[in-house]
Amino acid sequence: MAEASGCGIVAAVNWLYPLGLVCSAGIGLSLGLIGGGGSIITLPVLVYLLHVEPYSAVGMSLAVVGGTSLVGAGLHHRAGNVDLRVAALFAVSGILGAYYGARLMYLLTPPALLLTFAGLMTLVALRLLVTAEAAGAREAQAPPLNVAKLLPTGLVVGVLTGFLGVGGGFLIVPALALFGGLGMRSAVGTSLVVIAVNCAAGLAGHLQHSAFDLRLTALVTLIAVAGAVAGTRVSQAAHPVMLRRIFAWFVLAVAAFLVYRNLPGIVAP
Repeated sequence: MAEASGCGIVAAVNWLYPLGLVCSAGIGLSLGLIGGGGSIITLPVLVYLLHVEPYSAVGMSLAVVGGTSLVGAGLHHRAGNVDLRVAALFAVSGILGAYYGARLMYLLTPPALLLTFAGLMTLVALRLLVTAEAAGAREAQAPPLNVAKLLPTGLVVGVLTGFLGVGGGFLIVPALALFGGLGMRSAVGTSLVVIAVNCAAGLAGHLQHSAFDLRLTALVTLIAVAGAVAGTRVSQAAHPVMLRRIFAWFVLAVAAFLVYRNLPGIVAP
């Protein structure tokens, strides 16, 4: 009986691994479509499907999302959807926040880290649902550039990038639309430049404390890049409001799963 049970566990693991690789394409797809959300998918995929230890998964997430975002930024730049001046302004404060934010992660246990991530995912999903309609309206008329608000927002996004391994596109895109003087399509492309820079800074901070599997990182990144290429092409024709709604409900579902798996480890005596 024990042997049969062990075979069942191995079969489940073998089934989850290819599923994790397939889901890796969704990381890039999300980044290419809406300029963010890739890292929201990356951490759960790495931990629960590819069986990466949570601390290592945060650093690996930064490498995957950063590399994928860089490729996506290049594709959007070719389409004329990147403002490098605004990206540089936003990234200036984000680099500092990401580097030092990476050191905060080790203040939490793995279950607490994943529950914190679930809370962030819930906030992101609710924001996407609430602002979906407003996103289409802002495409027509973007507010003027506001450096005084853009820089502190960049710092907050940078800290989140280093702390939780998230690119922060869900905050960067609306911030660029509100304070950067950009339409939504330009905000999506420009956000990928900022995500790549922030992820690089956060990764530099993480490498001082932990290492991760470079071969698996490269494989996931290559699959995510393929998804980013597809997402960038689809983004030129897809309806942004519908995309945001679908993604928001997906994020809420993953957040609920993280709470289900990790809350007992926090409340148990």
